[in-house]
Amino acid sequence: MLSPLPRSLVAALLAASALAHAQDAAAPHAAAPHEATGPNIVLVFTDDQGWADVGCQGARGFATPHLDSLARDGVRFEQFYVAQPVCSASRAALLTGCYPNRIGIHGALGPAARHGLHPDETTLAELCRSRGYATAIFGKWHLGHLPEFLPQRHGFDEYYGIPYSNDMWPHHPESPQAWGDLPTLDGDEVVGLNTDQNRFTTDFTTRAVAFVERCAEAKRPFFLYLAHPMPHVPLHVSEARRGRTERGLYGDVIEEIDWSVGELLATLDRLHLADDTLVLFASDNGPWLSYGDHSGSAGPLREGKGTTFEGGVRVPFLARWPGHIPAGRVQREPLMTIDLLPTIAGLLGAELPARKIDGLDCWPLFACEDGARNPHDAYWFYYHDNELEALRSGRFKLHLPHAYRTMLGREPGDGGIPGKYAQARIGLALFDLDADPGETHDLAEEQPEVVARMLALAEQARAELGDRSTGRRGAGVRPPGRSE
Repeated sequence: MLSPLPRSLVAALLAASALAHAQDAAAPHAAAPHEATGPNIVLVFTDDQGWADVGCQGARGFATPHLDSLARDGVRFEQFYVAQPVCSASRAALLTGCYPNRIGIHGALGPAARHGLHPDETTLAELCRSRGYATAIFGKWHLGHLPEFLPQRHGFDEYYGIPYSNDMWPHHPESPQAWGDLPTLDGDEVVGLNTDQNRFTTDFTTRAVAFVERCAEAKRPFFLYLAHPMPHVPLHVSEARRGRTERGLYGDVIEEIDWSVGELLATLDRLHLADDTLVLFASDNGPWLSYGDHSGSAGPLREGKGTTFEGGVRVPFLARWPGHIPAGRVQREPLMTIDLLPTIAGLLGAELPARKIDGLDCWPLFACEDGARNPHDAYWFYYHDNELEALRSGRFKLHLPHAYRTMLGREPGDGGIPGKYAQARIGLALFDLDADPGETHDLAEEQPEVVARMLALAEQARAELGDRSTGRRGAGVRPPGRSE
């Protein structure tokens, strides 16, 4: 359990606010950015939404017409991955193009954490701002809650949201009571404590729409990162949308997220920006299965959040840019969050970060070019404290021996109270994801040459990023930022 510094952390944020504003005001102006050449970017990122929690991927008991419209008007990636199946690590990969363990971010940062995203790491917001874009984040940050780690230190002009997960407060049934208050921040300023979470999706959407409107009026390109805290437990939804779905509260929450996407799409249409905007939608990891009726679904995939099976790391991903991304296509080549930063850099004509990143420009996959293939030799799946658990290469996925949690045979949670996981273990196991996305049939003994090839790729991962389970230290890891 974390060693909490609850209200003192809120006090630190309050005390640091005036100093931070003064430092910002005194900071010299940055050099004039390059003229923007690429599209506006809208990135909607949800929390714990499962692969099957979208209508076009088999959702049941609720509808997602606006997300489905993104799939009809753009491309749906069937095999899109997050770098790790947990909040902070997943978001670090999304915003930096790096495996999170490369940059010292592991797991989910709690209210007692004294570290965060290092100031020398280049984020997607900084990359966009270097090309003259206005940048904003509304919703969940979770990459360091102390003032020196907040979004406006990492390229965002505007921030309104919460610094960590919405369950990290005293009224959640399973949270340590000492975690204390959940602050809502406007920039560096604390504007509310334990804010009514039923308003989160609506409030963050309203802020996002207003930001787009201001950018349109100023004729300025923009990067909008709308990071909804939902459907992470505890679930909350506005009164206007409560009780509408057969699926209950979870379905209501997803339908409100879908409403939010619809509001953004309607705003782009109203302002005649749709053809000039790349819209992306994804989730940070798979469903938190122990919560039963308050969790989502990974559909045919195995397990969920907190595991490196497909249900934990494969998530919904939709992309639309009229005239550039063909409509109604399904992309079956794999892709990962680490690839978004270099792909967007290519679209914007921006320089890649000076520090080494792991992602690659995968625009041909978005454009569904004939014969386009994923350019990576392998994707690596780490979890816990830098433990290499699995890797994917081509159609195959190799699990290295590791322990994992499972709800198989366990009583699921009900009404917001979670069930209890069992602990299980998998040995060296090989799966053909094209034929067996549920990872049910181990081919390791039948395909020894594939296993040998993938073990060699695992050694490359260990040399670069290490592997705690084998005692290896990687040559390419960097420390996170730490508070003095």
